[in-house]
Amino acid sequence: MSEQGPELEIVHLLRKVTVEFGLRQAEFASLHQMHSTDVRALICLLDAERAGTDATAGWLGAQLGLNSAGTTAVIDRLERLGHLTRTRDPRDRRRVLLAVDERAVELGWAFFGPLIESTVAALRDFDEKETAAVRRFLYAAHEAVTSIP
Repeated sequence: MSEQGPELEIVHLLRKVTVEFGLRQAEFASLHQMHSTDVRALICLLDAERAGTDATAGWLGAQLGLNSAGTTAVIDRLERLGHLTRTRDPRDRRRVLLAVDERAVELGWAFFGPLIESTVAALRDFDEKETAAVRRFLYAAHEAVTSIP
């Protein structure tokens, strides 16, 4: 392999961070008798809430790349553990909306809070232009990863 340039060094650092995030997610899942897919589902649901997106079973299954049976198993498991709630959509009673239960949010903050806080603290050392560059890079990296067929 040729000499590593600064771009490739950043790609390797990003991979290193994602591997560590994955390990923390696996540790959290194990600690709370969940599968790694359960944690991914909770993250998807929290992201949907932040974005104002209605989360249904079909939507969640698409996000996770699961078929109907697999999605139902995840939802049932998370509901049984008290991490997820199902409610009828007030605009369309035929639809069932999914949401992360507040107890699951509290569990997540108890575990991931220190990591989030230290990451936010690191970002506070960046000026607006640097933060914008980091954001632009992460959006581009996410696009690169999600556009792979």
